[in-house]
Amino acid sequence: MDGPAIFTVRAAPRLQPAAVLELLKPVTWFPPMWAFACGVAASGVNVLDNAPLIALGILLTGPMVCGMSQAVNDWYDRHVDAINEPNRPIPSGRIPGRWGLYVAIAWTLVSLAIGAGLGAWGFAATVLAVVMAWIYSAPPLRLKQNGWWGNLACGLSYETLPWITAVAVLSAGAPDGRVVLVAVLYGLGAHGIMTLNDFKSIEGDTRFGLRSLPVILGAPRAARVACVFMAVPQAVVVALLAAWGAPVAALLVAAVLLAQLALMRKLLRDPRGLAPWYNGTGITLYVAGMMASAVALAP
Repeated sequence: MDGPAIFTVRAAPRLQPAAVLELLKPVTWFPPMWAFACGVAASGVNVLDNAPLIALGILLTGPMVCGMSQAVNDWYDRHVDAINEPNRPIPSGRIPGRWGLYVAIAWTLVSLAIGAGLGAWGFAATVLAVVMAWIYSAPPLRLKQNGWWGNLACGLSYETLPWITAVAVLSAGAPDGRVVLVAVLYGLGAHGIMTLNDFKSIEGDTRFGLRSLPVILGAPRAARVACVFMAVPQAVVVALLAAWGAPVAALLVAAVLLAQLALMRKLLRDPRGLAPWYNGTGITLYVAGMMASAVALAP
């Protein structure tokens, strides 16, 4: 006589909070948060009097919208990350099933709710940021498939949009044309920063048809293009600040640009190996110039 059947019940995989935080990539939150801070400086408002609104804006630009964009990107790049970064939460299985997509959707909805708390300008900017994040990573547009357009969208979203949004929200109106122009120039410069980030993914991008600039142009040419994108807008900012009667700020931006040019010479010797090093040195100088420009533009 057969004994009783024994059934093994497997527990459903649980979503780990630590894995969700890793999915949202806190290390990427700094650029849009810093750009929002530049907008605060350019607005000329009293920081203490507007502290709650500023804190809400920083929460929105960093942990929420930027975190959401990272979740969206990781979900639609899970097959690429399985080659480039197999230890990421989704390809490693630490975020199981379709939870990566669910987190991206949830963060999108919460971001829109927070954006509504920043008034009409803040909500409109949040909608635009959310749309850009999804069309950058998700089919059918998937802008990141082309390094020229994808990096442009990313740079403008990370640097220009938060900067302009902060000025518009805190001044309750359209920002000054000079602020918009400088914010756009720094967003264009961020195109080069995004290109440097693509060096770590050349193998996976090549296999899955993502035409990043390192894939299209090869590492040496892509590095030169990235340097041009980073340097030229800053040179224009120097000229504009001087023309607008801000010589001290113009000298500061010129100084950080000259320092970057020296670092770029080293970067070009080994773009793939030195891209992370430049991200920790040259980009620090880049964002310092952003803040110097923002302070000079304050009314």
